[in-house]
This record gives sequence, C-alpha cells and structure tokens, in this order.
Amino acid sequence: MTHSRASAGGAPAPRRPAARTASAPAVTQQVTFLDTRDLARTADFYERILGLRLARDQGTCRIYHVSDGAYIGFCQKNDVPAEPRGIVVTLVTDAVDEMCAHLERHGVELIKEPADNPPYRIYNAFARDPNGYVIEIQRFWEPLV
Repeated sequence: MTHSRASAGGAPAPRRPAARTASAPAVTQQVTFLDTRDLARTADFYERILGLRLARDQGTCRIYHVSDGAYIGFCQKNDVPAEPRGIVVTLVTDAVDEMCAHLERHGVELIKEPADNPPYRIYNAFARDPNGYVIEIQRFWEPLV
C-alpha cells in the first residue's frame, strides 16, 4: 500500500512550513537604500524638511536615521528612472495632520490628503519626495506589536 499526500479531492495537501530548528542571529538595525539622481536635493528634503538626522555621509551615499534602528539611505546614480514605481516609504507618526501641514508649508504637495483607511486600520496621507518616491505619513489605529 502506498501513501499519498493527496487530499480527498485528489489535490496535493498544502505544505506546512518547516519546523524552525534554530534562531537566526538578532538583527540590530535596518537600512533601506534608494537611488537618486540629485543627492543634494534629496539631502535637503530629508534633512531640512523631514528633519531626519544624517547618520553617515559616504560621499555618493547618505544614510539618515529614521527611528530606533531604522535608517534610509540614498545613493547618487545617473541611470535612475525618472518616475520610480512600486516604492513607498512609510513614516509612522501619531501626528499625521501636523506632519502634512509641515510638508505643505515647505512646498510639498500632498497626493492624498489625510484620511482614515478602514481596510488597513490606519490614518494616512501621501506625498512625493524630490525623486518621485511616494512618502506615506501614517498612524496605525492600534500600535504594532
């Protein structure tokens, strides 16, 4: 007699994830790097307008401290697409409305005004940085765990 992993309907039974046998080493920091054509203009936006602290200047790359162990870096490249797609930089704050007003005072146009987003249980707004990357300003209805 042979044993099959097929379910009653003949389809294979869903695979269960492999048991975890060892813990991965702890991650202490996270850096997301994005490309830019204009590092000086990007630096002005992230330092002066968003108020992020420059954590490391590597010449053609600049890394900014976002919060705790989270960082965002930008590297000067000549072959960056004019309109980046599929990238959203989400900044989480309890002060969504205040951050949006601050951005508008500095000439940053909102592409979505602050509003509740019930399917995701968030309050959020969207703007663009000088590179065209979408910046989401967000507050979770309940804090992440």
